Amino acid sequence: MVSFKHHKTEGFFMKIQTIDIPHGLCLAPLAGVSDRAFRIISKAHGAEYLCSEMVSAAAICYGDKKTPKLCEFGNDESPIALQLFGSRPDFVSEAARRISDGSLADYVKIPAAIDINMGCPVRKIVSNGEGSALMRDIPLAAKIVSETVKAVKLPVTVKIRAGFDEQNKNAPEMARALEAAGASMICVHGRTRTQMYSGKADLEIIAAVKAAVKIPVVGNGDIFSAEAAKQMLCQTGCDGIMIARGAMGNPWIFDELTAFFEDKPYTPPTPREIIDEAAHHLDMVCSFKEEQFAIPEARKIMSHYIHDIRGASAARGKLNFAATKEEMKQILYSLLEE
Repeated sequence: MVSFKHHKTEGFFMKIQTIDIPHGLCLAPLAGVSDRAFRIISKAHGAEYLCSEMVSAAAICYGDKKTPKLCEFGNDESPIALQLFGSRPDFVSEAARRISDGSLADYVKIPAAIDINMGCPVRKIVSNGEGSALMRDIPLAAKIVSETVKAVKLPVTVKIRAGFDEQNKNAPEMARALEAAGASMICVHGRTRTQMYSGKADLEIIAAVKAAVKIPVVGNGDIFSAEAAKQMLCQTGCDGIMIARGAMGNPWIFDELTAFFEDKPYTPPTPREIIDEAAHHLDMVCSFKEEQFAIPEARKIMSHYIHDIRGASAARGKLNFAATKEEMKQILYSLLEE
């Protein structure tokens, strides 16, 4: 059972089973982004509850050999939810069972929770009836949750969107059905599928979901600062907040939010601290993946870190042609000479 309660007017107290999460600070699942390196760094800066990038339930059921690696995590990433996506209740529930009973792979630990993705807006996912396509089929979405709840002893949580499009903002109705199906917590991204990541997150729809259910509701969307987090809390009454793009290249957002909730001063990182953390992130990406695959991914990651540093534009151009970790580090540290 996942439970949240207000800790103070400024923050939260969140509890997942026996794990206390003092400020309700969650790291969002981001496909192709929230890998182990990203999660470890976010955790070190104050993220209290993590979620993996989404994993195909069908791939697990068909025995794909590469998929279990996406479910791997270390002790320095706990508590963490492993997120599944799929449109078949039997596949999602079976994949969740294999994860929760430890039979997926020897190196995959049992997570704190199973999260089900019903919010991904990517065309390839939606065209298969998965992700945010499930916002258009509430009975199917509820069945996926109910079958998964029956299959595992872990909490089952769900991430949804405001609706599929502007004419069908049905998140409150969806949330009620998922609660009835046994979901322990719901995270709401305040945009519709057709919005993708454009426009602004609708805080009113998150507030409506909070009013519609008794289970905890986590708000997601446009949280790039402590002030945005405060606005989310005050306008929605949500029980926790989930940071997504706001943490990309800026793990310090969790430090900022922790300081805000604890009424302590916050000092933004210096350019030197930013470059050092970017280099550390680069090292970890290359330690978890072969360098030939890590370098292309790292280019985008490094670009997020240096975004506001003088000379970043020229450095990004150079990073796009960097072929080794050492070359990328030279480019990063050259920015401190600007």
